Amino acid sequence: MRTICIFNHKGGVGKTTTALNLAAGLSRHEKKVLLVDLDPQGNLDVSLKANAMHSVYDALQGQVPIEQCIVNVAKNFDMICSTETLTKMEHHLVNDEQNHGKILRNLLGKINGYDFMLIDCPPSLGMLNQDVLSFCQEAFVPVATDFLGVDALKKMPEIVATINKHFNHTLKITKVIPTMYDRRNKICKEMLALIQQTFPLQASHPIRNNTKIKEAPKYGKSIFSHAKSSPGAQDYGKLVEDVLAMGA
Repeated sequence: MRTICIFNHKGGVGKTTTALNLAAGLSRHEKKVLLVDLDPQGNLDVSLKANAMHSVYDALQGQVPIEQCIVNVAKNFDMICSTETLTKMEHHLVNDEQNHGKILRNLLGKINGYDFMLIDCPPSLGMLNQDVLSFCQEAFVPVATDFLGVDALKKMPEIVATINKHFNHTLKITKVIPTMYDRRNKICKEMLALIQQTFPLQASHPIRNNTKIKEAPKYGKSIFSHAKSSPGAQDYGKLVEDVLAMGA
């Protein structure tokens, strides 16, 4: 099973949108996918209208087994939801230094039977994200094609290197996903070129600005269900193909 965190310490770069549509796209290729929401905003539950009875925080607190938090949202596509109560976990991690880097590994490591586990991370460098990064094998980094987005991206290799050193881990950035791309905009074109130059092996096809991507959560759907012929579906479809071509 490939364990992939969708991570960027900067907000507003399309992490949740990417996590949702990548998971949906992989499941349509007969891959069993588990999407885990570790963002206390809980936007994935809202976007897919999962109406889960239990959240990941319930399992972290030992109230229910992690398996009881899994809900099915489509064929080959399951999810573990989050709520605002997850913000309490940061305090718990600060006061449990002995288990720092082990809590999510012990919890999510129990899960099997999937081809992909995708984890949507909150935009921070907090203890919870450190736990996520020390668990996953791969990091996919969505980055807005603007100056501030690319500036934040420059810090990512150092962040990953620090996590690997501290936890004796081997996390790798295997995909950098340019988002919110408008080819009519000069700065977007410049930043895309810089991303491709800096990360030539990891940079994916850009995800273009598309109103259908923004509409889809309103209807509880992925872009593939909401507007399968849209530019958004085409772009995320290419990303899915790229990820599948990478192999295990």
